[in-house]
Amino acid sequence: MRFLRWIVPLSLALALVACGPPRKSVFPPSVNIQQLELQPGGAWRLTVRIQNNSYGGMAFSALDGQLAMGEGVPVRVHGSFDRDIPAFAGDVVQIDVLPTAAMARALAASAAKGSAGALPYTLSGSVQATPEQDKDPREFDFSGKDWLSPVPGIANTWR
Repeated sequence: MRFLRWIVPLSLALALVACGPPRKSVFPPSVNIQQLELQPGGAWRLTVRIQNNSYGGMAFSALDGQLAMGEGVPVRVHGSFDRDIPAFAGDVVQIDVLPTAAMARALAASAAKGSAGALPYTLSGSVQATPEQDKDPREFDFSGKDWLSPVPGIANTWR
């Protein structure tokens, strides 16, 4: 009898806990450069792809990072935006940056080689996002290395 006094309330408590909404797993997004366009005056317009790797949607609001080409000195990449990205989906934002002289020379050398001119880059920093089940935004760190190559037939564009 004493055993039943503990089992019944414990079973009811567990049943009530199970009735709550399920929490969706949140994973850090991945960030990379989808396209780089050379602008008049020497600035670069980056099309940055943000991939939501979580089981729920997230509202992305800012990106703050550093871009380095090859072994050169990095430049700051910063942008504020408002993007709601569903689970396992991606979207792009455009961010303008001012490259260093060494970065501009490396990009020009890449362009001179045509479509064979791959240029390595490193993009790292943090992106601010609010998962759908949270009220406050979180900072998610990202870091990645990849390559950009000139796009055949489209001047001043790398992908």
